[in-house]
Amino acid sequence: MMNNWKVISKEDVESIHQATLRVLDEVGIRLSHPKVKKMLLEAGARVLNDRVVLPPELVENALASCAKTVSIMGRDMQEITLGDGSLHWHNLGGARDVYDPDEGHPHPATIEDICKSTRLLDALDQATTITPFFTPQDVPGELMSLAMYRHTLPNTTKPIQGPGVQDPREVRYIALMAGVIGPVDKVLTMSVSPVSPLSFPEMLVEAIVQIANHGIPFGPLPCPTAGTTAPFSLAGALTQQNAEVLASLVIVQLLNPGLPVIYCGRLAMMEPRTGSSVWGGVELGIASAATVQIGHYYGLPVNVYGFSTNAHTLDIQSGYERSLNALLPALAGADELSGIGEMEAGVMGSYAQMVCDNEIAASVRRALRGFEVNEDSLAVEVIHKVMDTSLNFLAEKHSIKYLRSGEIMLAKLGERRSFLEWERSGRHGLAENAQTEASRLLAEHEVPPLTDEQADELNAILAAAQNELVTA
Repeated sequence: MMNNWKVISKEDVESIHQATLRVLDEVGIRLSHPKVKKMLLEAGARVLNDRVVLPPELVENALASCAKTVSIMGRDMQEITLGDGSLHWHNLGGARDVYDPDEGHPHPATIEDICKSTRLLDALDQATTITPFFTPQDVPGELMSLAMYRHTLPNTTKPIQGPGVQDPREVRYIALMAGVIGPVDKVLTMSVSPVSPLSFPEMLVEAIVQIANHGIPFGPLPCPTAGTTAPFSLAGALTQQNAEVLASLVIVQLLNPGLPVIYCGRLAMMEPRTGSSVWGGVELGIASAATVQIGHYYGLPVNVYGFSTNAHTLDIQSGYERSLNALLPALAGADELSGIGEMEAGVMGSYAQMVCDNEIAASVRRALRGFEVNEDSLAVEVIHKVMDTSLNFLAEKHSIKYLRSGEIMLAKLGERRSFLEWERSGRHGLAENAQTEASRLLAEHEVPPLTDEQADELNAILAAAQNELVTA
């Protein structure tokens, strides 16, 4: 694999770390949860105005306490490990709409879309883990996160990372569901997003408490936007994002020392002309690459944006934005990249885009692999032989060897034939090929089902949640 590319220097990372310690020690966080606030004060924090400030030694101790890898199993008990040097991919989570390339417009997501998207992701070889993709509009709002997880479970055997939660009751019910397929701390990760800037509402903190108490690997997931909820400078926005992550780590490590943690960052930028959140600009890829460096500075596995775009369709804008924003953090050494299937800054997703992203992810892996330079690959003797015999290289065993080794990646969706051949075949582009492939996989791919007992247990848990959470 190629050596990791760096977007900022080691000295820059150290400067961001030191600035983060100053923010936590001089500015602090807004936090009102009485038990957690008391716990922090007993550990050395102090109150400053309406905020809790965290001294550097408390932060450093929390970082030292974190596990340095995170392992997750699917219901087939196959395990992946974040932090072992491998690159993993997962999809966008929580999209509201489904884009249909044939119709040219989106429709609101339903439970059926959760099932179909999960089954398609199960079939895609580059998707290592799965996050519930869509927020179904055909269930009550109080049950959205729970329904997302409930209907993801039967449609994949890959490891599932739980939906982002803000409510401790969601944590409780999702943990019960995860327990149907395996040990909760082995088959589930969960994320909670602090409210930027540096705010930890009581309900959100109680959700973090429940995650830590269950021993579930945790991903603090700050989502600041540079220019609105974070400084407009990338260095300042990264410092604030880092402070939000580290404050979360202090809380969970005091609650459950050694809890596995994924360092997550979702820094976006404000579009100056509209005020909207920009997911497509190359600055996002730069910020994600820098986030990887910061998380690795602490020895933690890092999950950042990968495929991201503001595009509304499968066009050139989507292709170049998502490719750049995936490649930069991948080159920086990301442990996990998100966003398979993402469109319109996370509001929308599509089945065809998932298939396109699977091929882009394979290309990114190929780029990371680089190529070997040794006596055999330098091929001096092969060049000599061909020059002496007036033959070409195609028939050489050396060529066959490197073809089979994947020296040249064979794209499945993109067009590499002549114009006339392409025209004779129907003039189908990559997006159309991807939609055709998505339809084929959904028609043919089968996932081992849950047992009847498991399905009944999941239904009972969801029914109990509905009785508790859904107001009449």
